[in-house]
Amino acid sequence: MLAERDAMIAERDAAIKERDMERAEREKLQSLYEHVHHLLHKANDRAYGAKSEQLEKLAPDQLQLALEDLEIENARKEAAEEKKQPSLPRIGVRKKRGSLPKHLPRIHRTVVPEQTNCSCCGGAMHAIGEETSERLDVVPAQYRVIVTHRPKLACRACEKIVQESAPEHLIKAGLPTEAMVASVLVAKYGWHLPLYRQEKMLGLQGIEIDRSTLAFWVGYAACELAPLYERLKENLLSSARLAVDETPLPVLDPGRGRTKTGYFWSMARDDRPFGGKGPPAVVYTYATGRGGVHLHTLLKDYRGIVQCDGYAPYKKLPEDRITLAFCWAHARRPFFDLARKGNAPIATQVLLRIAQLYRIEEKIRGKSAEERCIVRQAQSSPHVLALKTFLEKQLARVSKKSPIANAIRYVLNHWQGLIRFLDDGRIDLDSNIVERSMRPQALTRKNSLFAGHDEGAENWAILASLIETCKLGEIDPYTYLADMLTRLVNLWPNNRLDELMPWAWAAAREQEKLAA
Repeated sequence: MLAERDAMIAERDAAIKERDMERAEREKLQSLYEHVHHLLHKANDRAYGAKSEQLEKLAPDQLQLALEDLEIENARKEAAEEKKQPSLPRIGVRKKRGSLPKHLPRIHRTVVPEQTNCSCCGGAMHAIGEETSERLDVVPAQYRVIVTHRPKLACRACEKIVQESAPEHLIKAGLPTEAMVASVLVAKYGWHLPLYRQEKMLGLQGIEIDRSTLAFWVGYAACELAPLYERLKENLLSSARLAVDETPLPVLDPGRGRTKTGYFWSMARDDRPFGGKGPPAVVYTYATGRGGVHLHTLLKDYRGIVQCDGYAPYKKLPEDRITLAFCWAHARRPFFDLARKGNAPIATQVLLRIAQLYRIEEKIRGKSAEERCIVRQAQSSPHVLALKTFLEKQLARVSKKSPIANAIRYVLNHWQGLIRFLDDGRIDLDSNIVERSMRPQALTRKNSLFAGHDEGAENWAILASLIETCKLGEIDPYTYLADMLTRLVNLWPNNRLDELMPWAWAAAREQEKLAA
């Protein structure tokens, strides 16, 4: 009995300690939020803001974006705490037009002459044919209110009363449906519309929802979707080949009243060029720096091919489980910059030789890895060997400190990784798939200017990964996220998360359509 009592006391004390730690973390975030809010007010005052807080480069709208991320993280932590304690809910040349998709509804209208009698003899005219044309129209976003009725039913004989339980929702006792939250997520992280702009757009419809409320919704969604994001990352890390890159992400450092530089590390998979079965996907991971420690943490359990640029930390990855394949697009870039300036015969010649490799790749795109390897050995290998001979010869002729010499040395120093594609049909010439995946985040960054804090950048990574993976697979991210939030809040089992991967979800929906 004493042992059981001691165990219960220890369990209670551990729960209290965990609760207090979470509360302290939330209080810390709240304090940070209040400090940023204070900076915002001071930035609005020309007499004090920019001078005393060193906010010359931080306009008020920028600080509004920092508040968004803090509010999102506060909401996410609150959601996580609530999930642990469900009993305590919170209150020129004309381009080809192409055809319009068949699934779009058609609204037919007929245009006939006012006079349907013959102007010559007055007789009635009859139709002998018609011409049709289709134009794409749009109905602006229409908001609606879903009113849920739950009648109470009583038995006249025994007075027993029954009532259906209220449906589960992401925001309990709140305004939005899961579809509404999904539209906010996709607008912010898919189409680069910050929340303060969405607030104004809703206001034009007569809907008064402030930015902090939208941030609250986004934070809860990030918490709910986090397990799906982790499973997506695990799926990618099981791939035979990954393209990896990193890009800077300004993050507000309120203590200093300016931004610091964090990084999005991106992993992308696209097996379509060699007919592979792995569906295209991308995962972003936020890190506070660009050093090798962050890369090693990201790829600590990975075994396979990493396609990347020549950044030094990649070269320190363990060779016993990771094969490096370097990117020809990065190798080509310095030559392109030189040739663009004019009068650069060596750079122009290198570009022409590399272009021959890309022309061969176009012919074998979509072929099996084995077929690609055979063609490369027969056709690409001679061009590669000739290029190396040319580069070595030119390096001996030019000044060692010239830009062209630096460009040549980069290629020769990374030669083994650059020619690895000749012996493995799964490897592409470049890592453009991951660079393309970075561009949407660059647009979001341009519009948002920076993340409000480190945790806000992590939420950004969760939501952007799911949205951009949908885009890569030509899946509507809005429909996907609306369905995901609905399923997850209704306690979808964790051991069936694979069914919710974007490609699996899309395939299941297609099967349902065919069966209907």
